[in-house]
Amino acid sequence: MNAPFVPARVIVRLADPGDRAAIARFLGGHPDSTAFHRTEWLDAVERSTGHRSHILLSEQDSAIRAVLPLHEAHSPLFGRALVSTGFAVDGGIVGEGDPALFRAAQELAVRLNCPSLELRGGPLPFGEGWHVKSDSHAGFVKPLSADDDAQLLAIPRKQRAEVRRGLGHNMEVRTGSDAATRAMHYAVYAESVRNLGTPVFPKALFDAVMDAFGDDADILTVLHEGQPLASVLSLYHRGAVMPYWGGGVFAARTMRANDVMYFALMNHARGRGCDRFDFGRSKTDTGAYHFKRNWGFEPQPLSYASWTADGVPPRDVNPLSPRYKAKIALWQKLPLGIANRLGPLIANGLA
Repeated sequence: MNAPFVPARVIVRLADPGDRAAIARFLGGHPDSTAFHRTEWLDAVERSTGHRSHILLSEQDSAIRAVLPLHEAHSPLFGRALVSTGFAVDGGIVGEGDPALFRAAQELAVRLNCPSLELRGGPLPFGEGWHVKSDSHAGFVKPLSADDDAQLLAIPRKQRAEVRRGLGHNMEVRTGSDAATRAMHYAVYAESVRNLGTPVFPKALFDAVMDAFGDDADILTVLHEGQPLASVLSLYHRGAVMPYWGGGVFAARTMRANDVMYFALMNHARGRGCDRFDFGRSKTDTGAYHFKRNWGFEPQPLSYASWTADGVPPRDVNPLSPRYKAKIALWQKLPLGIANRLGPLIANGLA
């Protein structure tokens, strides 16, 4: 009589440097992996901010079933948290959402003295102690059109008119990744987020991401009479372009420079071989949310899960939270030089 088949048990463990090639192969072949799962992202965040990276692996018969990348974020203002992944809008589990993997993440958080654990996307746990949100944010992805003319016509009429107004100013569009381009982008982005009332991320983070991603990242800037008005740092991953860190100065609004920027990026990305435009995430019912809908993008709800070791509510690092309303109003009034010096010290903890 044949012995009954007993499947190998699932093992969850921390990855070591020798696993990196196997992890890259698994992520490269999995349809749910994003730019924020890549070891390039993990390394860039750790190197530039000091938030250590960890990867949990779920294995069966020595084969990877799931990957969970994590950053150990720490801040005197926002506390400690284990997040998947730092400074990202995605980065949760890729693969099977085994209960053992969720338990291992909780145990790791406790061991690292991180009272909060945050999973952004992927399979999510539903159980005691977990808080799951599915209505706070939405993602926006849409196929790119066949050529520039078709791309313009794919934009809804009212938004297309805004793009045409911007194109009428004959602004210059530049793309690149050199030091001068990076400096120009950071200056525009820092002014943009100051105007919105939020602290700017450290420039070292942007540089580290650009260096790590190589040809899979670039910067597109819109200028008028030599002055940069709008600029965006984009990531390229498996046929999709994601304009991730972008903004514009005050003059960009009247010149419609941001509209020109996104239209130019769509055409630029197609020339690079992309077939999808990932407009990233926005908080539901905000200005950014409706702006993306005006471009013809349909919102897709995103789900996030959080857990705290002591059962208290998860940490709140959302700049749109009512508790930060007064601080945002004050930050908007800061001189740009002061905001740029203080901002990175604060924003480094907003992983």
